[in-house]
Amino acid sequence: MPLTPLDIHNKEFTRGLRGYDQDEVNDFLDQVIKDFELVIREKKELKREVEDLQEKLGHFTNIEETLNKSILIAQQTAEELKGNATKESTLIIREAEKNADRIINEALEKSRRIEIDVEELKKQGKVFRTRLKMLVEAQLELVENKDWDQLLQLEEDDDEIEQAE
Repeated sequence: MPLTPLDIHNKEFTRGLRGYDQDEVNDFLDQVIKDFELVIREKKELKREVEDLQEKLGHFTNIEETLNKSILIAQQTAEELKGNATKESTLIIREAEKNADRIINEALEKSRRIEIDVEELKKQGKVFRTRLKMLVEAQLELVENKDWDQLLQLEEDDDEIEQAE
């Protein structure tokens, strides 16, 4: 158990034949008591300061841990956002490529249908032209047919007969 200033103050020494000077010993002990009290007070103050500093250190350690966790969470969140953005951009590109392929395929199909329609119209135009030509030729044959001459001759004869009557 450590000595206290009171222990030093109350210490009694036995006297011997040639003992120390009592006043000198008492003065020295008074000085030791004062110094010892000062050391104890300083020790208590330092202990209080150490406790305060340890409490502050604990507080700052908690803040540091919280900040480190926050930084890690922020990094993870950033990585997740980056990954999600990459996935989303990949999906958008794939969707755009699918749409582009679909639009191109639709355009090609439409182009093929138009080509087929044009060919069909050309065939129909040729058929129509041939039929029209045949119709015009048939009509021209009718007009140039000798039956018309005979018919016109008969009508003239009928007109002459009627005039003669």
